[in-house]
Amino acid sequence: MVKKSSKSDTYRSFYALRHFMPLRAPEKQNLIMKLKVKIVLVETSHPGNIGATARAMKNMGLNDLVLVKPECFPDEAATARASGANDILENAKITDNLEDAISDCNLVIAASARSRNINWPTYNPRECVNKIIQESHLGYCAAVFGPEQSGLKNEHIDLCHGLLYVPVNPNFSSLNLSMAVQIFCYELRMALVNSDFKEKSDSVPLASVSEMENFYQHLEKMLIKNDFLDPKKPRFLMRRIRKLFAKAAPDNNEINILRGILTSFEKKDLEKNEKI
Repeated sequence: MVKKSSKSDTYRSFYALRHFMPLRAPEKQNLIMKLKVKIVLVETSHPGNIGATARAMKNMGLNDLVLVKPECFPDEAATARASGANDILENAKITDNLEDAISDCNLVIAASARSRNINWPTYNPRECVNKIIQESHLGYCAAVFGPEQSGLKNEHIDLCHGLLYVPVNPNFSSLNLSMAVQIFCYELRMALVNSDFKEKSDSVPLASVSEMENFYQHLEKMLIKNDFLDPKKPRFLMRRIRKLFAKAAPDNNEINILRGILTSFEKKDLEKNEKI
């Protein structure tokens, strides 16, 4: 006969769990709180998932939540599911599009379980957080999570530097939004706890999303002008170019050099036209 657990047993187990969880090194906790990492939710349909995400973030010491066109927020369901992480919800930023949400970020990783026509750089959670830790002291980084039913669109992925996938059971791969966020946040926390992370003052930050988007627009304009790109039949050219630069991960100085090269070509073309 199986003995039923008493209430006192349950309370003891809960008490032990609560005292097992906290991070005991204050300097590590301060480092986590200072991390410039955004959790970005795109077009979330259920407010409860926003609340559960806020709870997951606060559990792991993160506090920067950005919501892109949420269907229903603020909402009582979000507050209820946050279970006390109300400050995360109250300070959440809301934007009309993903580009505005991540324009100041130097590294953006998009969570995606679907296969794509273009093979983007792909990372599991542990690989992803190690990359983010390396870059977050130089500028903002972001992890982007799409709508519950459909996930992120290709237009969203185009703005990112790589993909995050969670290696779940292939026979049952359904993962709740807040669970996916919890896995990412946990791996980020543990990577910091177990590492001897030191900031590098001589490093140059990666080009921000805003800088990269300006570069892509400039490049596309030049490709069209020189008949390399047919705007009526673009196919996947610009998407493949985006993938190329996502792999190269140019820094701020390098993207300025590339913009300078394009500008010099424009000036040469202008001079030729003036002589004609």
